[in-house]
Amino acid sequence: MTAALGPAPSALDTPGRRRRPLAVARMQLVNLPIQLGMPWLILAIAFAVNLVIFALVPDPPAGEPKVTGGLLSIYLFVVVAHLVTMTQVFPFALGLSVTRRDFFTGTALFIVAQSAVQGLLLTLLLALEQATGGWGMGLHFFGVPSLVQQNWVLQWLVYTVPFLLFSFASILAGTILKRFGQLGMWIASVGLLLLGGIAAVLITWQQAWPTVGRFFAETPAALLFAGYPAMLAAFAAGVAYLFLRRATV
Repeated sequence: MTAALGPAPSALDTPGRRRRPLAVARMQLVNLPIQLGMPWLILAIAFAVNLVIFALVPDPPAGEPKVTGGLLSIYLFVVVAHLVTMTQVFPFALGLSVTRRDFFTGTALFIVAQSAVQGLLLTLLLALEQATGGWGMGLHFFGVPSLVQQNWVLQWLVYTVPFLLFSFASILAGTILKRFGQLGMWIASVGLLLLGGIAAVLITWQQAWPTVGRFFAETPAALLFAGYPAMLAAFAAGVAYLFLRRATV
C-alpha cells in the first residue's frame, strides 16, 4: 500500500544503472533538428553559395586549386548546438532525477556517435566530390587539400575527431556557465585570451614564428587534425566532468 502511494518512477528509471546513460543519449534525440539538422542545413547553404560563386568567377591560374573554407561552418555550429545541451537538456535531465554522472556519460556517448556519423557523411561527400571532378568545376569544398588522406579510415578520423573537440569544448563552456555563472565564463574567456596573448609575445620575443609555421606545415594532417585534437577533446571532456559534478541548474 505504501509503495502504491509513493512517487511515480521517472521515465528514465531502468532495470539496470548501466542503461541510464543510454536513456540520456536517447534524450538528446529530442533536440535532433538542432543537433544534426541545422548544422547540415547551414553546410548545404554554404555549399550552394560556393557553387554559385565559383561558377561565376574566372578560373584561377593553372595549378591553383579552387579551395573554399565553407566546410568549417558545420564544425562551428556544433558549438552552438551543445551549448543548448547544457542550457536546456541538462536542467531537464536533472528534473527527471538523472545523476550528473549518468548525464555526462550519456551525452558523451551521443557526441561520439554523432561525430562518427557526421564524419562518415563528410567522407562519403568527399568521395562524391572526387568522383565528379570537384562537382564538374574542380572545386575543393569537402576535399580541402590539407585535409585529404589516401587512407579512407584516416580520412574519416580527420573529419570525425574535430567534431569531438568542438563538441566537448562546448560542453566544457556550458559546464563552466552552470558551475560558476556568467562571472566564471568571463574569467575563463579573459584567461584564454590572456594565455594566447602571452604565447604570442613569447613566440615573438624568441623569434620562433618560423618554427611554429614549420610545425604546422610539416606535421602530418592525420596527427594535426586527428591526433592532437583527440587529446584536447579528452582533456576538455575530463575537465567538463569535474565541473559538472558540482554544477547546478
